[in-house]
Amino acid sequence: MSFRLRVLLLTAFLVLTSSAATAWLTLRQANRQLTDTVAAGQREVTAITGRLTGYGLAHGSWDGVERSVADLSGEFGQRIRLVTEDGLVVADSDLLSGRQARAVAGEPTVVDPRPPMPELTLPTASARAGLIGRTITAYRDGWAFADCLAQAGAEVRQRPGADGVPVFDGDGAAAVVTACRERTRSSTEQARAAGREAYACTETGDDHTCLRTLFARQVATPAAEPLRLYIGARDEVPYRLSGGSIALVAGAVVLVATGTALLLTRRVLRPISALTTAARRLGAGARSERVAITGRDELTELGRTFNHMAASLDQSERQQRQLIADIAHELRTPLQNLRGYLEALADGVLEPDPELFASLHEEALLHQRIIDDLQDLALAEAGVLTYHRGVVDLAELAETCRTAHGAVAEAAGLDLTVDAPAEMPVYADPDRLRQVFGNLIRNAIAATPPNGRIRLEVAGAGDRAVVRISDTGKGIAETDLPHVFDRFWRADAARRRGAGGSGLGLAIVSQIIADHGGTISVTSEIGRGTTFTVTLPVSSDPGRR
Repeated sequence: MSFRLRVLLLTAFLVLTSSAATAWLTLRQANRQLTDTVAAGQREVTAITGRLTGYGLAHGSWDGVERSVADLSGEFGQRIRLVTEDGLVVADSDLLSGRQARAVAGEPTVVDPRPPMPELTLPTASARAGLIGRTITAYRDGWAFADCLAQAGAEVRQRPGADGVPVFDGDGAAAVVTACRERTRSSTEQARAAGREAYACTETGDDHTCLRTLFARQVATPAAEPLRLYIGARDEVPYRLSGGSIALVAGAVVLVATGTALLLTRRVLRPISALTTAARRLGAGARSERVAITGRDELTELGRTFNHMAASLDQSERQQRQLIADIAHELRTPLQNLRGYLEALADGVLEPDPELFASLHEEALLHQRIIDDLQDLALAEAGVLTYHRGVVDLAELAETCRTAHGAVAEAAGLDLTVDAPAEMPVYADPDRLRQVFGNLIRNAIAATPPNGRIRLEVAGAGDRAVVRISDTGKGIAETDLPHVFDRFWRADAARRRGAGGSGLGLAIVSQIIADHGGTISVTSEIGRGTTFTVTLPVSSDPGRR
């Protein structure tokens, strides 16, 4: 499966999963909110209906109800419309607010201020008839009392009474209240009439139906008529949750995410494709192949790493070609010398004598030295050069090197001294360190004219041991210093070849010091001399290395 397809499938899976989870959570939360909204709306309907019913009970008519409708509309933020059963508008909050009345929506709620029919649960028909008669009398007397109080200018108070019949009280002069109560008390004949009608129902086959009809007719006269209540308008669409809209949104999210994934994979795969092509060309031998680098992301870092690798391979190949050329150059001259002497001996041009054989032997030794140095350098660079490490005192080692090379230095008219005031232990291979210091001393002897000085100095610098080998020779040009440790480099090729040097000694020295965890550097000044500085980790415990 391709990388592009894997990214697309993974992205699609994540998007589908997240979209489905989001849709489910949204639907669940919205349904809960919808349920709460419906419940709140039902509570509003109940509250508005109760307030209007109370108004009808308190006033016995719907006169002046417009103010209450306007107040309720502002309080609940709803459009309220009251109409009679014949469709006559009693009050409409749209009209009251000065706007055109909108079409109603939904089914109306009945606002009925009439008292409820008492429960006919008494065991006998006569008892039930008596209850209905008393209730009708109390209801009609109550409304007559309230009307008398209102005409006298007294404030009318209402409270629920038994069986749903309102009880009225007057807040005024006691004489007014007493007079109204006496004036509106039902006469005996009225009470007997209501009682006779009620008891007449007991003689019918269905006293319950007869009593209900009687009650509705008797209470309808003083009470306000029932109205139909509409809340809201048709253009105010109630909140509905659409599963289709959620699916549409989820689908749009999937499409957007999939398109983003396509762009992402294209953005990712384009540089990868360029890297693949460049790698193939590099493997086919195009060492100069590179990739364009733009941006700062991981792919840019990958391209930068590839370019660095390609540059390293190119440099390694150039160094390999240069090494072969250098080896051929170094071996050509001694081989030509050997060939010339051998051909002269074969042709009888030269007579064999000890001096000729000594010269041929010197050329053979030069060949052997070059081969040995090349082998050491190859082993060192490959990391397989054999080391036999142990605790080595650099001060003692410096004195040993002075003794070994003292005679050669003295013969050249040079003063070779050692400055090592204290023991300086390191964990190293003593033979390889002697090889390092011996090479540096021989180079110093070759570069220093008679009456010059060569000095070996051993000192400590924290956890590092420092060895400096300085001379008073002619020095090395500043432009040549970066190439001192290159293979086959010579500041004076003729002199070094005459001295038997291979041009590999300092390269070997640098690798040996690096393998010991140390560093080597060089400073020089033309006409005043050169100083090589070697640093090595100090160690008194072989187990640390």
